[in-house]
Amino acid sequence: MQSSLSGYARRRRSATRLAALALAAALSVLPACAGAPAGPRVTVHTGGGDVVVTVELALTEEDQARGLMWRSELADGAGMLFVFDGEQERAFWMRNTAIPLDIIYIAADETIRSIAAETRPYSEQTIPSRGPCRYVLEVPGGWARRHGVRAGDKLTLPDVAKPTEAS
Repeated sequence: MQSSLSGYARRRRSATRLAALALAAALSVLPACAGAPAGPRVTVHTGGGDVVVTVELALTEEDQARGLMWRSELADGAGMLFVFDGEQERAFWMRNTAIPLDIIYIAADETIRSIAAETRPYSEQTIPSRGPCRYVLEVPGGWARRHGVRAGDKLTLPDVAKPTEAS
């Protein structure tokens, strides 16, 4: 009976060590997950310095129609960049969008045309661009004010958002 208990004890000790190793491995990955989100980055060149936003890209009509609808939060420093085929007047709304957003309308030359600050959640009122735009950046409400972002500021967009020679 004693040899059977020591076999049991050895298996239990081995299982405990394995669980501790698995926990240590998981905890070592956690800091990487807690950092800035991965993805393309937009840099806004403000009078006070550069501000970087990690973005999800809305390249297809389906992605653009969904936008940030049904989201309950959007981290500071994160956003969604809408990339359209051409430059024209744009208008967005907040239908099914639970969080206030700053909607930043951007011309084809990567200059901010206008900013709709802290838009009202769930509103179906259209929010116009006030001029032709090719890009729209949505960030958490109040982000532009907190970072000193203004109409006329320039941006550097990720290469994936820029038109190719053929377009």
